[in-house]
Amino acid sequence: MTEELTVDVVTEIEIARPREEVAAFASDPDNAMRWYKNIKSTEWVTPPPLRIGSQIAFVAKFLGSRLDYTYEVHELVPGELFVMRTEEGPFPMQTTYTWEDAPGGATRMTLRNSGEPKRFSKATGKVIASAMQRANRKDLERLKEILESES
Repeated sequence: MTEELTVDVVTEIEIARPREEVAAFASDPDNAMRWYKNIKSTEWVTPPPLRIGSQIAFVAKFLGSRLDYTYEVHELVPGELFVMRTEEGPFPMQTTYTWEDAPGGATRMTLRNSGEPKRFSKATGKVIASAMQRANRKDLERLKEILESES
């Protein structure tokens, strides 16, 4: 009997920009390559604008492997919550963004990736989670740099 591997990585950052601005930029798939280092391309499968049911195809590079997958938007509350899921590839995953007001007009953004990698052992799962945490931290720092430099 094999034990299912679950990866659940949560990363937060405060960005000195209004919540609506941070949320609009971060949830726009056309901006993904600007702040996600591992995202190599995005393509709308369904036509914009972003809404529940929208599908966006992504090509990413992670741990030396190319990943092709299509996310579907499952929840969208502008300025508060954005949830995408994919069942494709070696790593079915859900990505959740939340935004909250922080002191001084800033925004606290939380990025959560959770899923069950299919081709990986439990020991490998810890490596994946650690690599995801590092990548997510760097991506959120890049998002912060982009948005705060545009103010």
